This record gives sequence, C-alpha cells and structure tokens, in this order.
Amino acid sequence: MQRKERAAAVANLLEGEYPDARCELDHRSPWELLVATMLSAQCTDARVNRVTPDLFARWPQAADLAAATQEDVETVIRSTGMYRQKAASLRATARIIAEEHGGVVPSEIEALVRLPGVGRKTAKVVLGEGFGIAEGVTVDTHVRRLARRLGLTDFEDPEKIAAELEELLPRGQWIAFSTRMIHHGRRVCSARSPRCQRCVLAEVCPRMGVETLERQNVGR
Repeated sequence: MQRKERAAAVANLLEGEYPDARCELDHRSPWELLVATMLSAQCTDARVNRVTPDLFARWPQAADLAAATQEDVETVIRSTGMYRQKAASLRATARIIAEEHGGVVPSEIEALVRLPGVGRKTAKVVLGEGFGIAEGVTVDTHVRRLARRLGLTDFEDPEKIAAELEELLPRGQWIAFSTRMIHHGRRVCSARSPRCQRCVLAEVCPRMGVETLERQNVGR
C-alpha cells in the first residue's frame, strides 16, 4: 500500500471511530483555547482543565491577564509545570493581544507565532480548533508516534512530519485528522503498550517499530 493510499484509509477509519472528536482542552473562545494550549506544554489536558476555570474566572480577557502580577499568575498555574516561564509568556502574550490586536486573538499564523510562547504547533491548534482554519496538520507527541508506526513518514522532526502529512491528505481533512490521531494515541496506540488487537487501524498498519517494543515488554 502506497503512503497516500494508506493515509486516506487511516483518515477514513479514524473518522468512523471518532466521528465527533474535538480538542480535549476546555475552552469557550479562541482566547481561552490559546491560553489552555500554552499551558498544555509538558502537561496533560486533564490537568490544564482543572486549572483554567479559576484562571478564566480571575482574568477573563486578555487585558485582565495582562494586568495581573507575575506572582498571582504563577500561583494559579503552578500545577501545570514550568509555571514561571508559562506565566511570563501568558502575561506578555495577553499584553500584545490587548494592545496591538484590540483584545482579539489574531487569526493569521504569522501574527500568532510572534506571540511569546506560541510556536507553530500551538498556532495551528488555535487556528484549527478556534477559527476552523486549516493552516496545517498539528503534530504533537501522539501524532508523531502514530505517523511513524503507520508508515506515513520516516521523519523524526515534527515540522517535517507535518509537511509530509499535509502532502498526503487534502487540506479539508487536516484539522480533524490531527484531533483523531491524538484521540487514538491516547486511547489505543499508546507509547509503551499499544493495543493492536483492538485497533481499528490494524488492517492498514505496518506496525513500524511495534514489534521491537513488544519484545522489550516481554523481556521485562
């Protein structure tokens, strides 16, 4: 099976398995999604979702967060890890959005990646989930792992993987494909113990690297 054919099959099977898949970061606006995505670095979505209700209650808009003290923001987000760096990035980003964008999260990737603490992955999440703009395939640790196991890429670098997946899939599938791959990586194709026997992708998956992992697990 050629990569383009396999990618189409994977996208179709994942759509059937997760037809209503959505971003698991709780949010009600692009602003809340941006903040939550920034907090999710090296942190689980579940942990972020426990922190953001208090954060958004205290500072609902960009201008509010921009006016908050570093210490107060650190206290609220401490459990997400790297809280000093995250607090500084959040406050700086909030200030730019409030002062340069009228309090509205920009919907252009060039403007988003200029914000402190916002890389291309975060920008693509915000554009895709917050605005419905398919700027690219979002490659997090789950998408990276599954794309390699499925034989859709040989690359290690997330940006190179994203570029390859964008070549294999039509633009209209980019947003949903990323979200469904993340869901599948969390629920079935885990890093250490993939559940191949119950995987909807088993018929099209070449299991690249999985056999080695299974031998290591048996040897423990």
